[in-house]
Amino acid sequence: MKRHTANAPTASGRWIKTLKGYRAFHPDPLPPKLNWTPKLVRALSDADQLLGRLAGEGRRLPNPHLLIRPFVQREAVFSSRIEGTQSTLGELLASDAGAVLARSPEDLREVGNYVLALEHGIALLKTLPLSIRLVRELHEKLMTGVRGDHATPGELRRSQNWIGPPGSTLTQATYVPPPHEEMLDYLGAWEKFLHDETLPPLVQTALMHYQFEAIHPFLDGNGRVGRLLITLLLMQRGVLPLPLLYLSAFFEATRRDYYENLRAVTERSAWEDWLLYFFNGVARQSEDALSRAERINQQLDQWRKRVSHTGSGVALRLLDLLGTNPFITMRKAEAQLGVAYNTAATALGRLVRLRIVKQVGDARRDRVFCAQALLDILEEPPRLRPE
Repeated sequence: MKRHTANAPTASGRWIKTLKGYRAFHPDPLPPKLNWTPKLVRALSDADQLLGRLAGEGRRLPNPHLLIRPFVQREAVFSSRIEGTQSTLGELLASDAGAVLARSPEDLREVGNYVLALEHGIALLKTLPLSIRLVRELHEKLMTGVRGDHATPGELRRSQNWIGPPGSTLTQATYVPPPHEEMLDYLGAWEKFLHDETLPPLVQTALMHYQFEAIHPFLDGNGRVGRLLITLLLMQRGVLPLPLLYLSAFFEATRRDYYENLRAVTERSAWEDWLLYFFNGVARQSEDALSRAERINQQLDQWRKRVSHTGSGVALRLLDLLGTNPFITMRKAEAQLGVAYNTAATALGRLVRLRIVKQVGDARRDRVFCAQALLDILEEPPRLRPE
């Protein structure tokens, strides 16, 4: 562990020794002075171009609303996995469709809360800008009823927290954020920065995310809330019309780099390295989201052509449901389509015969069916290199 001299300054903040003997980090207000090297300019340009393409495709997709929920759920799984939750995307989707799983209910609830928090944040943006108030509401949705709800959902911390190996003390911590008595001042400056739109959106978002993690305003859930804010700030800036870009899959796949780049800003003001890493993540995940969205729509179009020959309007409507979740049950189809059970069963039977869905598991009463081709697209590992 790197030791810091009391009151030693860095360009991103200052380590100050408290009266209790441990050192806490006090971040400087944003934005920092950035060195716009040609490499950094190119990285921002590439990320902007790919993100713009994703936004444009999102506006042109014939059914973007169908793709939002599975993409949100995918983000929830990867963001929660960074924090140690083990649920898979398939398990979350199957549970959402009504399947009974052996997976720990606590794990599924944590991931499900992430989905609720993001959807709540998107709804709030229509009437409320990103702010401390909105962040507290996100945290409340995220942490209620899960492991860690002892961390007072929706409430800013009133005691010192720290980051370190399990069982470590404050003096052994790898990182200690500002004491709670001074935290509100830093959080207020962070909120003010959210409303400053003079910087390019991606630059503002990258700086915002680092600073939120540096302040660490909650006893638990800071990482997940900080990652939620990335999508929400890009939507607030008008860069994304829909929540199609999610960086948690990139952060999870490059977890060591993610933490090392955040730490490097704190320890040696390595803003350029953090921005290069962040812009690369945006570029790669924009490509990734475009590829998945296009292939899902292509697959659904192919199936619609096959189903249309059967003359079943209900079966066609079932395909739209599969676009939002590859898993479906008879009861779910009956309820969401508003048709009789036998009608839903007949339509599902058609999809089985066309090999669009197949039964999974051995449930006898409310059988679970899966469109495996769609699930495979959603569960593919993230692409980390340019296409």
